[in-house]
Amino acid sequence: MGKRGWGALLALLAALTLVAAGCGGDDNESSTATTVPAQLQLADLKGQTVEVAAIWSGDEQEKFQKVLDDFAQRTGATVKYSPTGDDVGAYLGTKIAGNAAPDVALLPNPGLLNDLAGKGNLQPLDDVAGAQVDANFAPIWRTLGTSNGKLYGVFYKAANKSTVWYNKNVFETAGVQPPADWDAFKSAVDTVAGSGTTPVSVGGADWWTLTDWFENIYIRTAGPDNYDKLAKHEIPWTDASVKTALTTQAEVLGKPDNLVGGTRGALSTDFPGSVSAVYSQPPKGGIVYEGDFVASVITGETKAKLGTDADFFNFPSINGSQSAVVGGGDAAVLLKASTGGKELIKYLASPEAATVWAKLGGYTSANNKVDLAVYPDDITRRSAQAITTADNFRFDMSDLAPAAFGGTPGKGEAKGMQDLLSASYKNIDQVTAQLEKDAAAAYGN
Repeated sequence: MGKRGWGALLALLAALTLVAAGCGGDDNESSTATTVPAQLQLADLKGQTVEVAAIWSGDEQEKFQKVLDDFAQRTGATVKYSPTGDDVGAYLGTKIAGNAAPDVALLPNPGLLNDLAGKGNLQPLDDVAGAQVDANFAPIWRTLGTSNGKLYGVFYKAANKSTVWYNKNVFETAGVQPPADWDAFKSAVDTVAGSGTTPVSVGGADWWTLTDWFENIYIRTAGPDNYDKLAKHEIPWTDASVKTALTTQAEVLGKPDNLVGGTRGALSTDFPGSVSAVYSQPPKGGIVYEGDFVASVITGETKAKLGTDADFFNFPSINGSQSAVVGGGDAAVLLKASTGGKELIKYLASPEAATVWAKLGGYTSANNKVDLAVYPDDITRRSAQAITTADNFRFDMSDLAPAAFGGTPGKGEAKGMQDLLSASYKNIDQVTAQLEKDAAAAYGN
């Protein structure tokens, strides 16, 4: 699921709402498009097998399989999906070393893309899908998919990671309204607790949920410029701004009584489990923070209904901070110069491929030829549109870091954020010192 920040993202991403063009899925699905795009031309791949690897499992895997089925129908190819598990880098590294790499992989962060491109493990894509990237995506997405001046990634899936989800029935029982600022958020947490429901569910076993908490708080307490600097390691992790953000985070996550299962329960709960806890019957918690892909878990693994039982509010402002969205994305890369792999990359760069999943929900596309009307409900559309209307948009910071620091379980940020939660944030100085040491080694400075 959730990483290099750029200050001009808002202007660049604004094109996502200004260019609304229709996309066709399969012949049985209607389109609400106002403009019909040019017919997607793909090669005949009958008799060929294309392997694609990605992190997605469960409901997300099922929905992506429908995308692959559409590709197979269009080309005649046999498509094999291989789940990578959470450590995509380790999975691909083993496959590459064994000369068994998939044709295409979906990478959850630009840091890993840069690592693999720097080692010569990726095929450049300008001759494959460069024209599509320029025509269908705001310029920032080419920048994110580029390493050393060459395009290596097509961002098939984007994510708004500044959405806080809540159980509407829990809020109604407690008499709580969705909060707009941090003080109101803390008050809501206390009020939900007083109503008899543990307020916050955290999937701390999946460390990236904790880095996402930090990034949303940091951009609001330290500002976008410092966010960019920390993402590039131009300021140290021992900086006062980092400690301020972690101290703020501790105001909610540092109190075991706020957490479903307490601190130990939070550390042993994975991301899907944290969502299910809020929408179980009866609910174990009232609030779960994570990206717009929470909707996919709600609809796929619980009986709750979006809009009726489940909704989200934007991550709250802190000390009057401007609205901000931290986002993520999954980039399709080519590991083999195979015809099938190239055609799949071309397909994933198209509005047709994006529309297949967009209609199913739990998905946001960075492709600006996808009509917002194809999203299945107002909640999903609202989440997708928030990416383009925020005063400040930044890519997930840990995804921008070298994988050794920002993307490896048990190391760097992953270990640091879990250590902080484990100690209820009483070890901020110790952990930030270790984070700085790890960052210096990973960034080479």
